[in-house]
Amino acid sequence: MADTPDRLDPAARPLVDAIAAVFPDLGGTVTDAVEARRILREAPESPFPVPVVGGVEEREIPGPPGAPGIPVRIYLPEATDAGRPVVVFFHGGGWVICDLDSHDGTARGLCRDAGAVVVSVDYRLAPESPFPAAVEDAYAALCWTAEHAAELGADPGALSVAGDSAGGNLAAVVAQIARAQGGPGIARQILVYPATDARQKSGSFDANATGYFLTAAHCAWFREQYLGAEGDPAHPHVSPLLADDLTGLPPAHIVTAGCDPLCDEGQAYAKALRAAGVHVTESHFPHMFHGFFGFPDLLEDARRARTDVAQVIVSSARDRKNDGGSGGGAG
Repeated sequence: MADTPDRLDPAARPLVDAIAAVFPDLGGTVTDAVEARRILREAPESPFPVPVVGGVEEREIPGPPGAPGIPVRIYLPEATDAGRPVVVFFHGGGWVICDLDSHDGTARGLCRDAGAVVVSVDYRLAPESPFPAAVEDAYAALCWTAEHAAELGADPGALSVAGDSAGGNLAAVVAQIARAQGGPGIARQILVYPATDARQKSGSFDANATGYFLTAAHCAWFREQYLGAEGDPAHPHVSPLLADDLTGLPPAHIVTAGCDPLCDEGQAYAKALRAAGVHVTESHFPHMFHGFFGFPDLLEDARRARTDVAQVIVSSARDRKNDGGSGGGAG
């Protein structure tokens, strides 16, 4: 970093340095997932108040066949319009760390800003439950939400999947699975700096390997925990960019950050979806870092990204009303 100009927004540099100072040295001095989670639990909490929503419910929904139930946290907006959209949200954390609490503020913000019901999913984590456990839980949660949308006061035809980082990966993957399975119908897929190519060979992995919070070493450690020694990083349910066929997928909104190892693969997925005839919108922030979406109280770019995402969610319900019929489909 000392030999090259810092591409990060000056407003973000103190934040990145502060986060990096308390984040576990994954793949370095910290190699145990349980220890990594303990370190994160002891990190200082955000001093900012969380967004106010109409209500929050803790539930456990059925898991995949033979698997345990899945804890979810359901956020209800203050408005009671039965046509409100619903979002199934998957948190980031490399499929290994983070949980409902770490992304509580993000889920609340989406609920408030989009007037949407948000179902945040506490999917199983690796290495205790390696691939494909998280994918199976994510799809089970999607199916449950589609079946119970009306009960939650939402329109099942305005159903979106969303997530950041590993959660963006899961959102992209379950959109592909839903298409293959003939449902549930998904109106939008919202992918915030998603992991789409676990081969981890893109140019942004080299350009942003260190110095911007998420490092290439972190990503390699996450992949090792998720896939194990024998896992296939080219499997399309690990690397949705490598799927043979991307046609017929729901419209996508993809957020990328220029100072992020995952930047290139997020943009590559947007390009591949467009080439397959999928409608794609993008929000790119060249001077932001992986994780910036979680700091709207501090960063103007995070507020802009949140606004863009909220508008995409709102559009799912608006389009549903305008066409008078069937919302977005998965196939």
